[in-house]
Amino acid sequence: MKLVVQVPCLNEEETLPLVLSSIPREIPGIDEIVVLVVDDGSSDRTVEVARAHGVTEFVRHARNRGLGRSFHDGVQRALELGADIVVNTDGDNQYPQERITDLVQPILRGEAEIVIADRQVHMVEHFSRGKIALQKLGSSVVNRAAGTELPDAASGFRAYSRESLMLLNTITRFSYCMETIIQAGNKKLRIASIPVTTNPKTRESRLFSSTREHVMKSGMAIVRSYIMYKPYAIFGLLAVVFGVLGLTPFLRYAILLQTDSGGNHIQSLLLGIALLMISFLSAMLGVVSDLIRTNRMLIEDSLEHTKKMRFGIARAEVAAAEAQEESPVRILAG
Repeated sequence: MKLVVQVPCLNEEETLPLVLSSIPREIPGIDEIVVLVVDDGSSDRTVEVARAHGVTEFVRHARNRGLGRSFHDGVQRALELGADIVVNTDGDNQYPQERITDLVQPILRGEAEIVIADRQVHMVEHFSRGKIALQKLGSSVVNRAAGTELPDAASGFRAYSRESLMLLNTITRFSYCMETIIQAGNKKLRIASIPVTTNPKTRESRLFSSTREHVMKSGMAIVRSYIMYKPYAIFGLLAVVFGVLGLTPFLRYAILLQTDSGGNHIQSLLLGIALLMISFLSAMLGVVSDLIRTNRMLIEDSLEHTKKMRFGIARAEVAAAEAQEESPVRILAG
C-alpha cells in the first residue's frame, strides 16, 4: 500500500521545512510513503529546501497556474507513481501533518473513499466572525449540491483513494475543494470527515486578495458545478421565477381592463411577453444543459477507462523498476 503526500507550494521556503518534518515516516497499514512537492512557479528556494529535506519527487510549473491546476497535476503524478492513497496538504503549514495517520484510516478500513479534515472553523483564532459565517454558508450550499453533510467543505487537508481519483476530474483552476466534493457526491462516493486543530497562522492566503474575490470565485465554482450536475436546479428555478413574473403583468392588464376602460395598458402585455420569453429560454437552457450533462457522463466513463489503462501501465512499470532495484545482481560465467 503506497501513500503519496502531495504538497502544493508557492514560495514556501520558510514554512516548508515545518511541513516536511511533521509528515509521518511510518503509518500502520502503509508500506511506503512518498512526498511529492508541486512547485507552482516559485521564485524563491522552495525546490532547493525540499531537496535538502529528502524530497525526490517534484511537479514543477514554470509560472503560477493556480491551486486547482497544482492539485490536478500532482494527482496525475501521484497516480503515475502507483499511489493507492493520495493526501493533499499545504506548504504554509496550516494543517497538522501528524494527523495524516488518522486521515487515511477510514480509507484503509474501507469505510470511505475520500476523507476531509474538519478544521472546526469556529475554533480558528485568526478567522473573523464574517469569515466563519461565509465558510459555513459555503459548506451548506456545497452539501446541498452534493447530497453530503460535511462541516468544512473548503478544507484542503484531504485523503483520496486511488479509485476515487479515477472518477474525479477537476476543471476549476482557482480551487478544487468544493468542485471535487460536488463531483464525488453526485458520483455516490463515500466521504468521511475527521476533526483537526489547525496550526498557528504563518502568512496571509495567496489564493485571493480579498474576501470579496474569494466569495465571487467560490460562488462561480459552485454555480458551475450545479449547472454541470444539477442543471434543472438553476434553470428550472429561473424558468419558474420568470414565468411567475411574466404572468403578473397579464393579471394586472386583465384587472385594469375591467376597472379602467379608457386606459391603454399595452406596456403590461409587452413586459409580460418579454418575461415569459426569458422563462421559456431558461427552460430550454435547462433541457440543453441536461443533454450536455448526459453526454459528459459518457465522456467521463471513457476517461475513467483511459485513466485506469494509463495509470495501470505506469503502476506496473514502477513496480517492475522497484523490483529490479531490489533484486541482487548476478554475474554468469560462460
